Amino acid sequence: MSRDHLQPAPNGSAEAPYLDLLARDASVEDYERPVLLARAEGEPAGRLAALEEARLLALRVRAELEGRRRREAELSALFETAHDLAGLRDLDAVLRAIVQRARSLLGTDVAYLSLNDPARGDTYMRVTEGSVAARFQQLRLGMGEGLGGLVAQTARPYVTDDYFHDARFQHTHTIDDGVRDEGLVAILGVPLMLGPHVIGVLFAADRRARVFERGQIALLGSFAALAAAAIDTANLLTETRSALAGLERANEIIRDRSAVIERASDVHDRLAELVLRGGGVHDVAAAVSQVLAGTVEFTEAAAAPAEALEASRADGHAVRHGRDWIAAVAAGGELLGALVLRGHPGLDPVDQRTLERAAMVTSLLLLARRSAAEAEQRVRGELLDDLLDARDRDPRLLRERASRLHADLDATHVVLAARLDGPAADADEEAAARRRLWSAASHLAATRQGLAAARDGGTVLLLPLGAKDTATDVARRAARHLGTAVHQPVTVGASAPVTDLAAHPETVASAYAEGRRCLDALHLLGRAGDGAAAEDFGFLGLLLAGERDIPGFVGRTIGPVVSYDEQRGTELLRTLDAYFEGGMSPARTKDALHVHVNTVAQRLERVGRLLGADWQTPARALEIQLALRLHRLAAPGRR
Repeated sequence: MSRDHLQPAPNGSAEAPYLDLLARDASVEDYERPVLLARAEGEPAGRLAALEEARLLALRVRAELEGRRRREAELSALFETAHDLAGLRDLDAVLRAIVQRARSLLGTDVAYLSLNDPARGDTYMRVTEGSVAARFQQLRLGMGEGLGGLVAQTARPYVTDDYFHDARFQHTHTIDDGVRDEGLVAILGVPLMLGPHVIGVLFAADRRARVFERGQIALLGSFAALAAAAIDTANLLTETRSALAGLERANEIIRDRSAVIERASDVHDRLAELVLRGGGVHDVAAAVSQVLAGTVEFTEAAAAPAEALEASRADGHAVRHGRDWIAAVAAGGELLGALVLRGHPGLDPVDQRTLERAAMVTSLLLLARRSAAEAEQRVRGELLDDLLDARDRDPRLLRERASRLHADLDATHVVLAARLDGPAADADEEAAARRRLWSAASHLAATRQGLAAARDGGTVLLLPLGAKDTATDVARRAARHLGTAVHQPVTVGASAPVTDLAAHPETVASAYAEGRRCLDALHLLGRAGDGAAAEDFGFLGLLLAGERDIPGFVGRTIGPVVSYDEQRGTELLRTLDAYFEGGMSPARTKDALHVHVNTVAQRLERVGRLLGADWQTPARALEIQLALRLHRLAAPGRR
């Protein structure tokens, strides 16, 4: 600014330079210059006094103008915020605008808003503006903690010009660490009120010491009132929308109810027609699939989820299992299977009842089919009885009878002896359980192209052996299947595989005796509800096997060593004999064989590779010694 511009005329008004400064909205420092220039030029004391008075008056006018402009800006911001509130569409956007405008008008480094969470009993940051610290932005504070807690407790504004040295409120490590990360020093907080309740706090904060003026506190309080009104409006809108949605859902339910009643009538007519024309269980599933607009399948009890199936049987209703629904198909205490509605997690109660009614119809159809099948089961039982008693020795007639039942007596079979192991309350219950076992065994035999008969208080089954199955596999599957069907443990003993049954029917009786011995062994070993064959008992299987399969036991136990000696002319068997006779001592073994101890070690290492690393464990060592002795007895010239 030039000297001439500020120099007043000798007889001019003292206010003239200050009017010019006011018109140009000059800075406060510029108002000192007219007085300083007058003093430098030696103006009289009266002139200097007039200039000083004019300066003070101009500064008051300037402050008033600034106050008016600030209040105009504040009113404008409040008006804009109220306008945003009137057209509320996005609560978060309105709250962000409030916080941004509060920060701008108060000239603070940071502004933020926290809301109370009644469900968790604490308060959390909802909106921040100017914040740079992630930990501060994610703060959750307990009620009554920090400056915000003091505001919430008293429902009054509070201000601190030095947060960390203010003892009026409760400091915590979590809050102090967050404030320290943000670098805040001076903080002003005002309550967000809905009626008499504090729902949150609006803050303005600086990273340096600062005294907030009364007008600034009032301004932040006005913004807090608008924020509370925005939240209340949003809550009311949410409640209104929820009520409207509820009315819409009620209308939809009323409309759907009529459609559901029509569907129920339709499925009733379809199921009645199926029963009258002798339809099967899969026809029922197909009909219900169309009515429920989903995929309904009938599954065997063993293939259905056990827990859900049992819950449905016990409760008498369909139960949800993941995205499916399971309805037990049962008759009395016996599970016959299940109807499974696939991929239909949301099921109307009427549709659920439709699925349950279809399960009941399915059980009736299965019982009717069972009655028709019992005659065939009796025929199957009679054929197996004749094989066990060797009453019919004509292979041609036996094959013809088996062929009519879709059984092949020339295939390899396993004879199974099955028995219930659960306790019975009385004789009637035991008899009923045996009938269920025989029924389940007959059903299993029919589906596997085998035979079944009731005998000796249990059942006996003759089942074909699959290409990749062992007698043990068949026994264990049968135990699981029968146990699931009768709802109590069923123990199953299996014979070794038998062949050519039409020509040698007496083989069935000896195999059945072997299966019963396995069954008794399982019972004595406490393995109720399990299935096993003689081969599962190691050398004890020799005692259980009907024909004492000594070569098979020797082959399974030391066969690799025998083959190795025969092919290479080595003396591993002789070394094993000496090793066990010498108390499993390599030193005594080398003396008995007259070889070096390293030779003994090398031979034993080779034995370990052939028989497995556990060959010297007590159980394996016992079986190996027995196999060695049996091998010597079978070929006494070999040592």
